[in-house]
Amino acid sequence: MTHKRSLITFGTDGWRAIIGDGFTLDNLERVSRATAEWVLDTYGEGSSVIVGYDTRFRGRDFTVHSARVMASMGVKVVISDTHAPTPAVSWGAKHFGHQAGIVITASHNPPEYNGFKIKADFGGPALPDMIADVEGRIQPFEEHLYESLESYKQKGLIQEQALRQDYIDHVRSLVDIDAIREAGIKVVHDAMFGAGQGILSELMGQDRVLEHRNAINPGFEGTPPEPIERNLNELRDVITSNGCDAAIANDGDADRIGMADEKGDFVDSHHLLALLVDYLHNDKGLTGRIVKTFSTTTMLDKMAEDLGLSLTTTKIGFKYIGGEFLSEDVLVGGEESGGMAIMGHVPERDGIFIGLVILEMMAKRGKQLSRLVSDLHARYGEHAFSRTDKHTSAERKEAVLIRLAEHGGLSEVAGKPVTKAETIDGFKYHTEDGWLLIRPSGTEPVLRIYAEATSSDTSSRMVADAITQLGL
Repeated sequence: MTHKRSLITFGTDGWRAIIGDGFTLDNLERVSRATAEWVLDTYGEGSSVIVGYDTRFRGRDFTVHSARVMASMGVKVVISDTHAPTPAVSWGAKHFGHQAGIVITASHNPPEYNGFKIKADFGGPALPDMIADVEGRIQPFEEHLYESLESYKQKGLIQEQALRQDYIDHVRSLVDIDAIREAGIKVVHDAMFGAGQGILSELMGQDRVLEHRNAINPGFEGTPPEPIERNLNELRDVITSNGCDAAIANDGDADRIGMADEKGDFVDSHHLLALLVDYLHNDKGLTGRIVKTFSTTTMLDKMAEDLGLSLTTTKIGFKYIGGEFLSEDVLVGGEESGGMAIMGHVPERDGIFIGLVILEMMAKRGKQLSRLVSDLHARYGEHAFSRTDKHTSAERKEAVLIRLAEHGGLSEVAGKPVTKAETIDGFKYHTEDGWLLIRPSGTEPVLRIYAEATSSDTSSRMVADAITQLGL
């Protein structure tokens, strides 16, 4: 059977497709061969790759198949002996000196998906030019014969490693777990049935962590493993009825984070990023750039000016942030969708580690998460965020983009005149109340509409007005 090249394209964070449709053993083989060829041509003979997987359907089987393909081409492959978070693979690639890392995961996508992420030797997402190189090498499917896993193991081309445990030991060295425990902090960990399950309990102790959705369940009980507010409503009762101080939720491969405070109120990534800047700079005395994506809070701009830090805004997608960590010191880098990284760890999203740093901040300051957020608002003003992903037809999506690009865009939002427009990634309109961003999905007939203002009512009205103006 011949497969079209167009079936396999890498989006903002890897190649993803529906299992049994686009994500097949044949297509996985094509991507694995292209990746192995890129590694060998770039780094030479003797190159090695580390491969991990999350808790999705047949993750281990897909991992072994990919490893056998790459081993057949002469790449040495280390595979995780059990499911492991994506940041464990990224850290492992750098720490153990591999030329690349591969994660078999579809991150926060619905359960019918799986995917293939590529990590670079520096411990972060492969850079856009690296991904383009791999994509250009993907060939139509051809039949190949591969030896068994055991045969490649005997030849020394494949070995297994306790990567998950190695990662846990490393994170323990980065965070003051004793301070968190001594503060008496008790936390709910919502693993959303993903690869992060059990890790916080191992780090903090089972007496301080209430596990939630921590079983192996590839169907995720019908809820995509994305730690956003609408998927975490049940945490409110879990937190308050058990007297917990906070909740940490992670996506399917545990590189993203969402949190809730002691009242059960959701704390979004914008506020978590601001708290990280506050803690690392003011308490730990660290300095460096703040890097944020185009859809992330302007509170960070205010903080940068107040603290004397420089700020860089990138296109949307953590691969752009990861690259910034390589050029000069970055204090904090993050995006609206819950992915963030900080100085002193790998240039990669890590939902487990970031959650622990926030708990450490709570412990060291002796304050609940709600108080930390209110302290931010007292210094930098209220910031409320709204977002809607509007499904439409491909034709309507294109018509909207043409209007915004060629016909002047929007002149007002929710009755307030537009004072500035930006097009770094999508169409962003500033008013005296805040800003509105309209950005197309690269793969679906979807328009993403974001707004930030001084109240949730205002940001919601801005989103609703954009939908009305654009006829969505």
